[in-house]
Amino acid sequence: MLESSFEGLTEHEAKKRFKECSRREGKARKKAGRFYLFFSQFKSPLVLLLLLAAVLSFCLQEVINGSIILGMVALSGILGFYQEKGASDAFESLTETIAVKARVIRDKIETEIPREQVVPGDIAILGAGDIIPGDCLLLKSKDFFVNQSALTGETLGVEKKEGTASQDASLSERSNTLFMGSYVLSGSAEAVVVLTGKATEFGKMSHSLSEPTPATGFEMGVGHLAYFLLRVMLVLTLFIFLCNMCLGRPLWDSFLFTVALSVGLTPQLLPTLLAVNLSRGAKKMAGCKMIVKKLVSIADLGGMDILCVDKTGTLTKGEVAVHAAIDSKGKQNDLVLFYAFLNAHFQTGYANPIDHSIVQCSNFPLSSWEKLDEIPYDFSRRRLSVLVSQGNQRLMICKGALSSILEICSKGIGEDTQKIIKEWAEQGYRLLGVAYRSHDRKEINKDDEHNLIFLGFLVLHDPLKENIGATLSSMKEQGVVIKVITGDHSLVAQNVCRQIGINCSFLLTGKDLFELTDEEIVKKVKGVDLFTEMGPEQKKQIIKALRALGYVVGFLGDGINDVSALHAADIGISVDTASDVVRESADIVLLEKDLSVLHQGITEGRKTFANMLKYIFVATSANFGNMFSMAAASLFLPFFPLLPKQILLVNLLTDFPEMALSTDTVDAEMIAKPLKWDFAFIRRFMVFFGLISSFFDCLTFGFLIDILRN
Repeated sequence: MLESSFEGLTEHEAKKRFKECSRREGKARKKAGRFYLFFSQFKSPLVLLLLLAAVLSFCLQEVINGSIILGMVALSGILGFYQEKGASDAFESLTETIAVKARVIRDKIETEIPREQVVPGDIAILGAGDIIPGDCLLLKSKDFFVNQSALTGETLGVEKKEGTASQDASLSERSNTLFMGSYVLSGSAEAVVVLTGKATEFGKMSHSLSEPTPATGFEMGVGHLAYFLLRVMLVLTLFIFLCNMCLGRPLWDSFLFTVALSVGLTPQLLPTLLAVNLSRGAKKMAGCKMIVKKLVSIADLGGMDILCVDKTGTLTKGEVAVHAAIDSKGKQNDLVLFYAFLNAHFQTGYANPIDHSIVQCSNFPLSSWEKLDEIPYDFSRRRLSVLVSQGNQRLMICKGALSSILEICSKGIGEDTQKIIKEWAEQGYRLLGVAYRSHDRKEINKDDEHNLIFLGFLVLHDPLKENIGATLSSMKEQGVVIKVITGDHSLVAQNVCRQIGINCSFLLTGKDLFELTDEEIVKKVKGVDLFTEMGPEQKKQIIKALRALGYVVGFLGDGINDVSALHAADIGISVDTASDVVRESADIVLLEKDLSVLHQGITEGRKTFANMLKYIFVATSANFGNMFSMAAASLFLPFFPLLPKQILLVNLLTDFPEMALSTDTVDAEMIAKPLKWDFAFIRRFMVFFGLISSFFDCLTFGFLIDILRN
C-alpha cells in the first residue's frame, strides 16, 4: 500500500510525496497557528471583561461607548499579536541550528532529515531519545521501549515488538505500532512510517494529548491580579450604582456610568505591555546565547529562587575520562578495560560520552570478535549488556551503574569491594561496574542478567568546570539557591559539592525518597541541597514538592530521564546538544551548557519582570484614583462628572505613555533578588497613591465649582 521497501524511498519519490501532503499540511498548520496566536490575545480575564462591557454598551444602544471599548481591545490584541508573532518568527530562525532530526533510509543509505520532512513510506531508524516522527509499523526491534503517555496515559515505558495486532485493538494494545507524540526510552528499532501530521492518532486527538502543562508562578500571578482587580471593581461599582439609584439618577445612565468606572479601573494595555516587554526580553536573551521558546518563562526566570541542576556537564565539564581499570581487590587489571571496551564498541543503543571515552582511550584488536546480540541501556536497569563471540566462546558482558551490576553478580565480589568503592568515591571519582558470564545461545534478554561474575571497576574522572564556584557564588548573591539532583553515587556527588561550596551536610538518596510520602517529601526538600541516586520520577517529585512550598523552580537537564522534571518545573531549561524530546520539553534552550549564561538570563528576566511591575503600579493606582474621584464627585454633583465615553477615552490616552515603562532602566536593587508577586503591596500602593491622586482631583473640582464659577 505504501509502495516502499526495506531499502527505503528514493530521494525523488520522497520529495514528490512531501510536495503532495507534508508541505500543504505544514502551511495549514502554520496558518492555524497564526489564527490561534491572534485569538489567544483575547482570552485574558481582563480582556473578557472589556468585551462584556462592549456588549452591554451595544445592547443599551451606546454605539460610541461600545466602539471605543472594542477599539481598545482590538488595538491591544493587534499589538500583542505582532509582538508575539515577531518573537515566534525569531525563535524559528534561531532554532534552525537545533532542529529536531529523524533518521531514515533514503536511496538505500541511512540519512538525517528534519522531522517535518518525513513522509509515509519512509523507513525510520530509531534509538533512545528519538521522537517518533509519525504513526509507524515496526519492522525490526530489540528491547524497544517507548513512552506513549501523551496518548494512552501510561506513565511507564511500554515494550514494542514487530508482529500483528487485532484490528479492534485499543491504542495501548497495539504492541506493533508506534505513535507520533511518543518517544523512545531504550532499545533500537526500524519502522515504516504509515501516517504523518493530522492523519496520525496524535493529530486526531490533539485536544487531549497529554497532561496539561502546569501553570507557572508568573501565570498564576497574572490570574491572581485579574481576580484582585475584579473584586475591587465589583465592590466599587456596586456601591456607586446603589448610591446613584438612591439619589434618583436615571437607571440606564447610572448603569452606563458604573460600567465605565469598572472598565476604567482595568489596565487595558497590560496584555500588550506584557507582549512587548517579554518579546524585548527574548531578543536580549538571544544575545546571551539563550533561545526562549515560551515568552512567559522570561518573567518566571526573573522570579526564580531555586535552580535544580544535574552534576555531570553542569557543575563538571561532562568530559568523562577513564582514570583506571581495577579488579575487585583494587589492583590494575587490563581485562576489565578490555571487556568494557567490547561492551562500549559493540553497543548501538543510547549514544553517551562514557562509551565514547572508553572507545577513544583503548586500542584493542577486534578482528576475531563478533557481536551476536545486545540488551540496550535503559534508566530503570541502569546497565547495558552485549553478547559477543570469539571462535566457539560466547560471552555476555554487562557494564553499568555499580549498584545495578553488583545486584546481578553472584561471584567475584571480594571482601574489600565496599572499602574500595568508598575510597575512590570520596576522592570524587565515579565508578562503573563490569561483569560477565559464558552464554550458550546466540541471543540474550533481560532474564539472562543474573549469576554474573563481577570482574572489576572502571574509574572515571569528570573535572569541574572552570570558575563554576565563582558563578555559583554570584547566583547565591542574586538569591538563587542551587540544588543538585543527580543519579550519581552519594560519595561522588558530595565530593563535587564540597569543592564548589554547596551544602551537602544533609542529603536524600533515591532510596530515602522512595520510603517517604508526598507530604513528608514536601517537608524534607526545603533543607536539602543534594539529592543523589535519583530516578526520573523522583526528580519530578522533588520539583513538585519545592513548588508546593511556594518556590519558583527552574530545572536544567539534558537527559531523557529529565523530561518529567522539565515538564513539572516553572522553567524547564535544556541545551542545544540534548536529545530531541528533551529540547522539545524545555521552555528555554541554552546554546552553551554554562551556568554563567543562565546567570545573565536571570538578570534579563528580572529586568523584564521589574518593568512590568512598574506599569502595574502606575496603571492601577492612577486608574483607581481617577475612578474614585469620578465616583465621589458623582455623589455630590447634580450631574455625572464625565460621560462614560469620556471616561473610557481618557483611560486609553493615559495608558499609552505608560507603555514607555517597558524600556525603562532598572535600578540595581530591584534585580538584587528574585522578584515576586506581592499583592498586599500592590493593593497598598494602589490605594495610597490613588487616594493622593483623588485628593488633588477633589481640590481641582472644588476650585472649578466654588471659585471659577463665581
